[in-house]
Amino acid sequence: MANFDESPDDAQVLADIIAALRRLSPESRKRVLDTVGTFFGDNVVFNFGARPQSASPSAAPGSTGPGESQAIPAKQFIADKAPRTDVERVACLAYYLTHYASTPHFKTVDLSRLNTEAAQPKFSNAAFATENATKMGYLVPAVKGHKQISAAGERFVQALPDREAAKQAMSAVRSRLKRRNIGKKNDGA
Repeated sequence: MANFDESPDDAQVLADIIAALRRLSPESRKRVLDTVGTFFGDNVVFNFGARPQSASPSAAPGSTGPGESQAIPAKQFIADKAPRTDVERVACLAYYLTHYASTPHFKTVDLSRLNTEAAQPKFSNAAFATENATKMGYLVPAVKGHKQISAAGERFVQALPDREAAKQAMSAVRSRLKRRNIGKKNDGA
């Protein structure tokens, strides 16, 4: 065990962390600690007993929805959703951060870290993929330069891997985006 008497700052940080974690359920505590370990690049495993199962045997793959608290590894989640493009993968990662990692507002670096955790191919340009996901309506701006998944982006990811349902989920948004962009072009002419 580390000696925290060496620095009063260490002891205060530890006390603050313990106080904050006590307010969380064991599942939330595990998720937060796993996220912190991923953020700092540490391969730390926190054992809080048996991990909840990812889905009931009768649940269809990819049938995750908002508010579901089942612990599912990012790797399995992305595999179940089967995104075909970098932009779709960004949407899936954003959904995972929001609903499974308690991170509703995120930056591109958070998406990249989760992409690595999910054992996905590295983005050739993560900022470009994130910006394109925003242009396509999967993400929207949040506070202080952060992004968040849009309501339409959530419906899109929930519909995956059913490509037709996912396409329908985004059709209304895309037509709205087109009308808005046409209006901007006409205003500037």
